[in-house]
Amino acid sequence: MTGAEPELTILALNSGSSSLKFGLYRVGSARPEILLSGEAESIGDKEGKFVARNSRNEVLLSETAPIPSQREASVRIARLLADPKMPAPAAVGHRIVHGGPKLRRHCLIDDEVLRQLDAASAFAPLHIPSALSVIGFAREHFPAATQVACFDTAFHADLPEVAQVLPIPKKLRAEGIQRYGFHGLSCESIVRQLADDLPERLIIAHLGNGASVTAVKAGKSIDTSMGLTPSGGVIMGTRSGDLDPGVLIYLMREKQFNAAMLEELIDRRSGLLGISGVDGDMRRLHDAAPSNADARLAIQMFCYSVRKQVAAMIAALDGVDLLVFTGGIGENDEEVRAAICRGLSWIGVSLGEGRRAAANNPVNDPTSRSCVRVLSSQEDEQIARHTWAMLPKRLP
Repeated sequence: MTGAEPELTILALNSGSSSLKFGLYRVGSARPEILLSGEAESIGDKEGKFVARNSRNEVLLSETAPIPSQREASVRIARLLADPKMPAPAAVGHRIVHGGPKLRRHCLIDDEVLRQLDAASAFAPLHIPSALSVIGFAREHFPAATQVACFDTAFHADLPEVAQVLPIPKKLRAEGIQRYGFHGLSCESIVRQLADDLPERLIIAHLGNGASVTAVKAGKSIDTSMGLTPSGGVIMGTRSGDLDPGVLIYLMREKQFNAAMLEELIDRRSGLLGISGVDGDMRRLHDAAPSNADARLAIQMFCYSVRKQVAAMIAALDGVDLLVFTGGIGENDEEVRAAICRGLSWIGVSLGEGRRAAANNPVNDPTSRSCVRVLSSQEDEQIARHTWAMLPKRLP
């Protein structure tokens, strides 16, 4: 960004499997300025929640009511932006989880890109249809705004072959069956926030309802826990993470599971929810843990799963200089962070007593051989930055 560039109003739409975050930004040569932000949560559930905040992070609106679909969540955002005090967006940036093998860089959205995204739905059926619904609404409601696709897979597009290639026949690999990696916008935001403090060997643990661990060397992704889809890697809220492929073969052969049943099992009924039988939300598991052994086991398995992936990334990097926790759990759950780090004492990771809260960055003990920090995942701001950069001549 240069000082000569004009400021523009950009709407960032961050579509998840059951959520839609949004941020309205004024973007120019300096850091993007937030004007309005919020989130629709638990979309499709009986008790949805919609929250909006102003530029000072003060709550403007908080509603608890069913939100049937991503489109309905988009309608609520549009109502907020209809306020005459709110400037109309010159562009809308969309978080796209998976662009498939042909869309690996952030780009302007046209009809051909939409066709490619529709084809990529097979790679991320939890996310892409929802994102397409949001894009469709944004094109209808903001016809004058430029639409931009920002891909979570872009940060991992140049993974080395040893990390990218799957151990399957080359003919299948040629069809785009490979390891893609996700949470790229979150990882980009962490790298940007570190700026001049970016170390040579960085591990980012993005822990939320979806969770992944990424090894970053000199600012570039060299390995990550998720693979072809966002279902692999560590245990997640309702996703299984890595499974022995034989489990799926067994279910198909002995239990007559078809593709739809496997997808439902792996993406919606496994992970923390499947282990605990209580919930996929870590906050509710903490509430249940004192009296529920399965809830305690789910928390323990989650921390164990993350710890193993962090150790794998340490091996990929030949060591670690900084471990960053981010995402809803990573940023807010001191207990989980402590449990993960206790199992990393062999590499010299040690959290300081009384310094575990994110406000005390860094949260490691001064004697720790590796630094540990907690940073917010600024995906929406990253979307706004990429969208601004993609605009042709920054628009007249």
